[in-house]
Amino acid sequence: MSDSVAVIWDDALLGYTMGGDHPMHPVRLDLTVRLADALGVLDRPRLQVLRPTPADKALLTLIHDPAYLDAVRRAPADPDGAGHGLGTADNPVFPGMYDAAALITGGSVLAAQQVHEGKAQHAINIAGGLHHAMRASASGFCVFNDAAVAIAWLLRQGYERIAYVDLDVHHGDGVQAAFYDDPRVLTVSIHQTPLTLFPGTGYPEETGDPDRALGSAVNLALPNGTDDSGWLRAFTAVVPSVVRAFQPQILITQCGCDAHHEDPLADLGLTVDGQRASYRAVHDLAHDVCDGKWIALGGGGYGLVRCVPRAWTHLIAEASGDRLRPDTEIPAGWRDDVRRRGLRARPPETMTEGGYVGFARWDPFTESRVDRAIARTRTASFPYFGLDPDDPRD
Repeated sequence: MSDSVAVIWDDALLGYTMGGDHPMHPVRLDLTVRLADALGVLDRPRLQVLRPTPADKALLTLIHDPAYLDAVRRAPADPDGAGHGLGTADNPVFPGMYDAAALITGGSVLAAQQVHEGKAQHAINIAGGLHHAMRASASGFCVFNDAAVAIAWLLRQGYERIAYVDLDVHHGDGVQAAFYDDPRVLTVSIHQTPLTLFPGTGYPEETGDPDRALGSAVNLALPNGTDDSGWLRAFTAVVPSVVRAFQPQILITQCGCDAHHEDPLADLGLTVDGQRASYRAVHDLAHDVCDGKWIALGGGGYGLVRCVPRAWTHLIAEASGDRLRPDTEIPAGWRDDVRRRGLRARPPETMTEGGYVGFARWDPFTESRVDRAIARTRTASFPYFGLDPDDPRD
């Protein structure tokens, strides 16, 4: 396998734009690519930038109902009658919607192809990770579920064990739903408690279809306000154990960065430093369990200036094998560009927020809110993997 890293990018990906003040503004992607470029991340010797092509109907129908595809294609001409979750405040209809969503999906499938064919060890599509879209409906800003389509494509190539780990603050419900009865796919989601956040799913007791795939879904629901140390404590207490026990042949991660403390749509408390640590954790896990075969997708993240560009620039640098120092200064030209665009947020000056990413490993004798969430997930899921919920070594 090549040790190169593929970054999927084309400015045409900015066409996925829902208009107005919608939180899913493509400027977050544009600023990310510009920051990565300004810091020399895109010039790393292992890294290659590849242009995607749109997913065709044969790919999209691996996950989506043909009638839904027709509705998405027709929607711009009849937004009021589109149905299928389209034309709502979350999922407004916009010109070129079908082609824009198909291009993002094609990008995630291209990332999967690069890793599957051994042309890259890691592949990244920051425009991807639209994990809420369902088989026959749009949901949560997501029209097509690119992550699920990429996984379905990999299954067609003969994979028998695929692990999907979702770091987004929202539960990865669309991907879980797509494979809830498929024991070949392990879906792991670490997210804010569904008691307080969309989509209202992702309880620890959601563990896979009871008749066909018990144990194929793992959900870790964290209390509001969980900070870097609590998040990393929870992650290490659950995710590596179940992924290692599953022994995947390839790892796909959704790296939504909306668990950030400034995110306007959620209530966790991570800093950019905690997110950087989370990317290192899944990168290390990929090398530990599946020879480094790692596909990283974007996802949520609505701090358009202060969060997303820094977080995902760290993600690309992490995948490249040449990490950025946290105290790296952000070029003045990038900050000037933010100001010229009239964006309200104050542009950051460095790639760190000074977050503390040390943490104490979980043990069964502590009783914080985070620890109770950890224990609930371990109790619900660990027995399916032959792991002891009460043994901190598992």
